[in-house]
Amino acid sequence: MKPAPIPKIINELWDLVVAYLKQETVVPLKKLGLYVAWGLLGSFLLGFGVIFLTIAELRALQELTGSTFTGNWSWAPYFIVVATLMLGATLTWFARNLKGSRA
Repeated sequence: MKPAPIPKIINELWDLVVAYLKQETVVPLKKLGLYVAWGLLGSFLLGFGVIFLTIAELRALQELTGSTFTGNWSWAPYFIVVATLMLGATLTWFARNLKGSRA
């Protein structure tokens, strides 16, 4: 039996190394990229949702409460909206930490 020529062995080794690197780096990076893309899209949409709900809350407090928040109380709807946002941020922070402690 005749041994294989050295250039053929080197080419096969090169092809094997390239295939292994693609399998172990490129494919996981593509999956990670897709995961990050969906995460960014979700964050973007949630951010817009929070902004629109905040504006809706402010408009509702200003328009639907009649003369309750007029004159010296004109600042109260803004304070209520900021307090609501802070409460939501606090709940999100605690929920995030709670999820992380279970793992």
